[in-house]
Amino acid sequence: MFGLLVAALLSIGLVAPASAGVTISFWSHESGQNFPHAFFVLEGTPDAGGARVQVSYGFTAKAITPAILLGSVAGKIEESTPGYIHSSDAHFAVMLTDAQYAAVTELVQQWGEAGNSRYNLNRRNCVHFVAEAARRAGLTVVEDRKLMKKPRSFVHSLEPLNEGRVRLLEMPGKAFYELADRTTAPRSAPAAVPGAPAMNEAVAAD
Repeated sequence: MFGLLVAALLSIGLVAPASAGVTISFWSHESGQNFPHAFFVLEGTPDAGGARVQVSYGFTAKAITPAILLGSVAGKIEESTPGYIHSSDAHFAVMLTDAQYAAVTELVQQWGEAGNSRYNLNRRNCVHFVAEAARRAGLTVVEDRKLMKKPRSFVHSLEPLNEGRVRLLEMPGKAFYELADRTTAPRSAPAAVPGAPAMNEAVAAD
């Protein structure tokens, strides 16, 4: 009876549904010839409502050839397969505000074919992409040059910088997807400048 009453109130807008939120989790895949070696996963439902989100994004070169050692090459946004995610490692997660979710989604567009999709091993690789996503998620990010080609080490470096603001996971992807609740995480802090220019402007292709 109570359930029917709540459903009726929802239908006429007198009771708001429980708030949701999209969680962003940060991952690495340290070895192997498959790319990207750093990426993030978005999962959940925006607070404002709408379709449930479950997607991953990474950034890599379109072709892994010796040319990537010489300078900038064509890059692409890569959506990882479930199998690839399960064989990767989940490090930590944070709940996004809708504005931060929009900023992260915009980042994907800015680094994709509609924006500046140039890949540079030294200045615009998968780690730089993840760093900018973390920054737009309201996290403190320090880009230590020694770590910008070390996906796992870089993502690990963000954890002490954001202690208490993220949900530590540190587990294989398969174990992560066996969790009863994958989307519970602390709410992220407001980004310093929501929608700020992405790293692609600071590290523009040669």
